[in-house]
Amino acid sequence: MAANAKGQKIRSSIIVNGVLILVCLVWLIPTLGVFITSLRNSQDILTSGWWTVLPHKENIDSGEILLEDNVNVDEPFEIEGVTTTFAELREGLQLEDGRTLTWYGNKRTRKIIVSQEKFVGFFYKPMSLENYKDVLTGKEISFTDAGGNQITRKGNNLADAFLNSVAVAVPATIIPILIAAFAAYGFSWLKFPGRGLIFTMVVAILVVPLQISLVPILQDYTRLDLNGTFLGIWLAHTGFGLPLATYLLFNYISSLPRVLLEAAFLDGASNFTIFTKLILPLSIPALASFAIFQFLWVWNDYLVALVFLGDKNRVITYALASIVGEKGQDWHLLTAGAFVSMILPLFVFFALQRYFVRGMLAGSVKG
Repeated sequence: MAANAKGQKIRSSIIVNGVLILVCLVWLIPTLGVFITSLRNSQDILTSGWWTVLPHKENIDSGEILLEDNVNVDEPFEIEGVTTTFAELREGLQLEDGRTLTWYGNKRTRKIIVSQEKFVGFFYKPMSLENYKDVLTGKEISFTDAGGNQITRKGNNLADAFLNSVAVAVPATIIPILIAAFAAYGFSWLKFPGRGLIFTMVVAILVVPLQISLVPILQDYTRLDLNGTFLGIWLAHTGFGLPLATYLLFNYISSLPRVLLEAAFLDGASNFTIFTKLILPLSIPALASFAIFQFLWVWNDYLVALVFLGDKNRVITYALASIVGEKGQDWHLLTAGAFVSMILPLFVFFALQRYFVRGMLAGSVKG
């Protein structure tokens, strides 16, 4: 009986770990592909997949053969000691020494490419940070496309957009957290008229789509001359994020032991002292958990930034959308811009992820 239970536990562990590994791979492989693609030049991106940077066998061009004018390519002819035809060379003719002869273009080119299958290691093709340099600056950039044409375009100055996103996301994360923490403490431990009704209204606001409030807020911002300013979008994100922040922090703060607050009251501490010296330090897991949610939401937001900031102070999402519209075929620029936009959110998540699960489970069990 014990052996069966142990075997079932091992099987369950294998299944759970296998699913987790699969989920990690599903997330990691596309991310790795974007990163590797962002380091390759435009010609390599358009002619081969990103996975070709990994060790593999590949036909490497080792030379070319030009047929003389007196060779009739409409009939079988001899080349490299082998009699062949134009059709066979178009498909690729394998020689005994391992080389492959492939006709290049149409019959008039009379050119045959000689290649040989070789094992190539990691990053055998050149890789550089040139793509990042091109998208981060607003200067003119030049590159060669798959057809060998020289393309000259203006960069998108993603560096300014990145800094604008930081200027939007950091205050729009800190401000609602502080206000919601004060509100959650009041709803949890302070008694005042209408507390239950006001908290019910806060929770009810969670189901209201933010899209229905964009036009009225934009009209008010236009009258107050806040449209296109950082203050305007800070206030907008604060208002949109407060209901969820208050609800999450309320669940955590209300679960803190009452004896701690009673002891502080008996020692003569004021509500503000209790909040700053006791509640905030104990609520770090919940604060960090919501900080991840709010920061990722604000950083990846496109609609609110488009409505309240527009092109005046473009953020990273707006700049990426501009790259897609202007340079949708330039994959080397798109992948570099995409990875630039991922760097800070990944850093924030991994820096705070140890608090994430603790914050998500906040208030789920009492007693």
